[in-house]
Amino acid sequence: MNANIESIKKEFNTNVLEVSTLHNETYLTVKKELIVKMCDYIYHHLDLPVVCIFATDERKIDGSFKIHYVFSEARDDSFIILRISIDEKNPKYPSITNKIASANWYEREIQDMFGLIPQGHPDPRRLMNFEDWPAGVHPLRKDFDIKTKPPRVDGEYIYRRVEGEGVYEIPVGPVHAGVIEPGHFRFSVAGEPIINLEIRHFYTHKGVEKLFENISIDKAVFLAERISGDNSVAHAVTFCQAMEKIAGLNIPPRANHIRTILLELERIYNHIADIAGIATDVAFSFGAAHANKLKEDVLQLNERVTGSRLLRGMNTIGGVRRDIGGSKDEILLSLSIIQRDFRKLMEHLSSTPSLMDRIETTGRLYNDIAKGLHVVGPVGRASGIDRDMRRDHPYAAYKEFNFKVIVSKAGDVHARTIVRADEVCESVGLIEQALWSLPEGDIRVKVDKIPDGYALGICEAPRGETIYWIRTSGNKIERCKVRDPSFCNWLSIEYAVLDNIVPDFPIINKSLSLSYSGNDM
Repeated sequence: MNANIESIKKEFNTNVLEVSTLHNETYLTVKKELIVKMCDYIYHHLDLPVVCIFATDERKIDGSFKIHYVFSEARDDSFIILRISIDEKNPKYPSITNKIASANWYEREIQDMFGLIPQGHPDPRRLMNFEDWPAGVHPLRKDFDIKTKPPRVDGEYIYRRVEGEGVYEIPVGPVHAGVIEPGHFRFSVAGEPIINLEIRHFYTHKGVEKLFENISIDKAVFLAERISGDNSVAHAVTFCQAMEKIAGLNIPPRANHIRTILLELERIYNHIADIAGIATDVAFSFGAAHANKLKEDVLQLNERVTGSRLLRGMNTIGGVRRDIGGSKDEILLSLSIIQRDFRKLMEHLSSTPSLMDRIETTGRLYNDIAKGLHVVGPVGRASGIDRDMRRDHPYAAYKEFNFKVIVSKAGDVHARTIVRADEVCESVGLIEQALWSLPEGDIRVKVDKIPDGYALGICEAPRGETIYWIRTSGNKIERCKVRDPSFCNWLSIEYAVLDNIVPDFPIINKSLSLSYSGNDM
């Protein structure tokens, strides 16, 4: 048995009620009253991060709700999942947010969606259900019909107030210029420096997790692809991996290589798009134009390889739907040209003083803040967090290839730009390795029926770790928890902007590459 599991059992003895292991996931059913101490022990003593917290409605099974706390153990590619039961008649449980800051939004989400109250939470305001949503109506409970149209009620959301001489507020949004979704940013400034920022999102919450429970499994892959449009492959692969674990499927090696190629193509065009956005926000139109041209080159390559500029429609449970198009030599030549031109672009950007002046030391996110919030992906790695699911919890064909996890400690816009730039080159190298070693054989295995069960899927999307936890019953999805990386990273902007000036907010925001759609599920 895992040494950390033994340590937990020894420390808490009879308070661990049940232990079960499925795949690389160990579930510990524990007493609700000790959840704070146990999470604190695993997080601080064993040094394992909380990567997801979610609830399930199991009243038809045993009359209770369950809350699951997922900890990642990179050393042996495993997960420790604490599980507590909550009685419907007393829907309260101890909040862990005061001990583990990254639990903040998870607990507020569970309160809105399930009506389970985190006692002692430092900010118990609503998160997803807005003030016109009636009290006592919780959409992810099993007795809530997806076709329900609740009556609207009057209510008011109370923002945090920062008071003092010369302090004033600047509200931005929720409606913004351009084709982006809504989000509200409320700045408090004293003179020019920002002394507080409060964000409010979920204006376009789509009820995706409820939708998964009401569609067939074969349609669910397409829904996963559309949660966050520019991360279609990552979401589809993560969903498929969870379902494949439940079904006990072994994916053909060729399919795993193809998935790796698609994931890295997605990473390349996302990172180049982010660098283009940063150049745009500092008014460096020459660099932005070149970066956008390179992004277009990658999108055209995507279309030649898969038939879709956004790489959609390729993944399915059991492998991939079709083989990659184009010859190896053609793809490799295109990648070589893109990489050559991208390196020239980065040399030009780094030698432009007006650009460097705007991005160096701007929007610094310190390591302790990033770790406390469990900031993921390039943003976390640019703040010194050495985590990457491709290495720590390898999937697809990543175990077979050599690549470097890019980490910086500066934590500013410049560091986030350089991390992405270096990752583009690593991604090109990964695709080259996958193409040169692409095995012959099938691209999918036949799936007749998905058995009852549950499992985690995890993937390193361009923005960071993406997580699905799926429970199936009767060849249908009983529960699908989706955690996009932006759900972890949005709160980091409240810290990254502090002591910066409001005109630098767009640059900081773009460097964090936060998705409204991936967040507002």
